Amino acid sequence: MIRINLLPHREEKRKARRQQFVLLAAVSALAGLVVWFVGHTIIAGYVEGQEAKNAFLKNEIAVLDKEIVEIKGLREQAEALLSRKQVIESLQTNRTETVQIFNELARQMPEGIYLKSLKQTGSKINLVGFAQSNARVSNLMRNLDASPHLERADLVEVKAAVLNTRRVSEFSLNVNIERAKSPDADVLGSKSALGSKGKP
Repeated sequence: MIRINLLPHREEKRKARRQQFVLLAAVSALAGLVVWFVGHTIIAGYVEGQEAKNAFLKNEIAVLDKEIVEIKGLREQAEALLSRKQVIESLQTNRTETVQIFNELARQMPEGIYLKSLKQTGSKINLVGFAQSNARVSNLMRNLDASPHLERADLVEVKAAVLNTRRVSEFSLNVNIERAKSPDADVLGSKSALGSKGKP
């Protein structure tokens, strides 16, 4: 006996497939939304963490910049104080320098030499005078070079002249005062050299 199915089975299959498709699309959309939300949350967390690190670094850099400015100011103050101390020590040392120089010149002056003028500029002294001969000028220069307080005698000129109807040699020479360097001056000089090297 032949059975004929008169129910609309094709329509039911289409309806079932349509329901499956809608359900699958809804599940896919929900899964995609979940993935997007999780990814967005993770990325937002990374961005927020990086921004927090950047803000921390900016604050630390600002603090370091402020400390560098303070250190620079302290270094300048220290150099100024050392410079003032050096000037004060130099003034205290040089108070008796004039007397020592005059005594040394009188001690090292050979016979037959007469000074006409003496001028000091910083650590250099210019001597102008008369000598009975050029040999006495050479002797004076040797004495000045051998002095513990004077150094580097340098002859500027020597020329013939007449003094009280006598023929003499008029000379001009420079000599430097030998000064002992203070340790603070060496420290100040070395610090200044290091500071200039560290600048861009």
